[in-house]
Amino acid sequence: MTWIDAYHSRIASVDRAIEVIQPGQRIFVTGNCAVPQTLMAELVSQAPRLAEPVEVCQLLSIGNSDYTRPGMEKYLRVNSFFISDNVRAAVNEGRADFTPCRLSEIPVLFTSGTLPIDVALVAVSPPDEHGFCSFGVEVGITKAAAASAKVVVAEVNLQMPRTLGDSFIHVSRITHAVPVDYPIPEVPMGAPTDLSKAIGKHVAGLIEDGSTLQMGIGAIPDGVLYFLKEKKNLGIHTELFSDGVIDLYEAGVINNEKKTLHRGKMIAGFLLGSQRLYSFVDNNPVVELHPTEYVNDPYVIRQNDSMVAINSAIEVDLTGQVCADSIGPRFYSGVGGQLDFIRGAARSKGGKPIIALPSSGTTSKGESYSRIVAMLRQGAGVVTTRNDVHYIVTEYGVANLYGKTIRQRAKALIDVAHPDMREELTRKAHELKYL
Repeated sequence: MTWIDAYHSRIASVDRAIEVIQPGQRIFVTGNCAVPQTLMAELVSQAPRLAEPVEVCQLLSIGNSDYTRPGMEKYLRVNSFFISDNVRAAVNEGRADFTPCRLSEIPVLFTSGTLPIDVALVAVSPPDEHGFCSFGVEVGITKAAAASAKVVVAEVNLQMPRTLGDSFIHVSRITHAVPVDYPIPEVPMGAPTDLSKAIGKHVAGLIEDGSTLQMGIGAIPDGVLYFLKEKKNLGIHTELFSDGVIDLYEAGVINNEKKTLHRGKMIAGFLLGSQRLYSFVDNNPVVELHPTEYVNDPYVIRQNDSMVAINSAIEVDLTGQVCADSIGPRFYSGVGGQLDFIRGAARSKGGKPIIALPSSGTTSKGESYSRIVAMLRQGAGVVTTRNDVHYIVTEYGVANLYGKTIRQRAKALIDVAHPDMREELTRKAHELKYL
């Protein structure tokens, strides 16, 4: 039997494909912009037949989340490794679970049998002439989940780009294939704000020609990209990238030619962006997607000389502790790859680990508060420890904390705090005997 015959024998209707899921099983669902929408809609439809809740393991997900609405936990209990907007309420109301774990180590939960997967629901591109489907815009933790699952159910989407790298699954590994044809969800970039540009300008000042970059998506990364137009020979090794990278690539700023690992290639685990991005990466040998256990491995990251890791935070205390996953005890996001890249960049020759954040925020009542704080809020999670932190950047400048005493750190952080907050921070620093 040829692979084509095998593939056609695996084509199934969506209802038949979802019927393989049995009560009490643990399933994995591809996340980010590759959520298999048709499969998930059918899973919600069939949920009432599940006499025992199914555990739904996922990372960040984009789009509809009917499976997390109140009452669905009787049938589908979400276990998320990163809390996105559409599951945050369910987690904080106790209707869904959150498993903290560094992004580089999540795949090991599946492959080691710590969290064995019964059924993996994935999204892939159509098979190529050799019978291989690409995982498209989300390779990250999906490849390990699919490799270790007992059953793989794949949406084969005609509009999923064929990304290259270590990003493929052969049709022989797919139990049921459900053909679909719909656009991949888009997460368009916004224009940089004055605040994000002020922060981005300071961050860009730390980036030297020939650096390899890790950055995500959002206002601050957009602000950094805005100021990189005059740089030369930049490279990309990152857990994700978006549309902003395309402009710098087409301008010749990003050419990956000075990289010391995967020279000439942009390396990532997944993609979030617009149709422009999806068209750019489709069958493009400049871009390679690899599993997260490789991309986010600090040992791999450190092999890029002049590795610059740019990450964000919710708040930073005067000793350098970085909270990036919760607001006090209320879970907000997750560890993600921050610590992976902070540690990898710290060990890179000429590397720079950077945490960038606005100096202040505004409450729902319109009151201002400092994001540089004397002490983290009670219950706040520490993602990057004071032992790992190097650069903290706000719109008011750069605080280099590496090798500095607590007294020196407190002073440096107060100097980049919002001017209206500095007097109070100084008073508290004296009370704590930091100054």
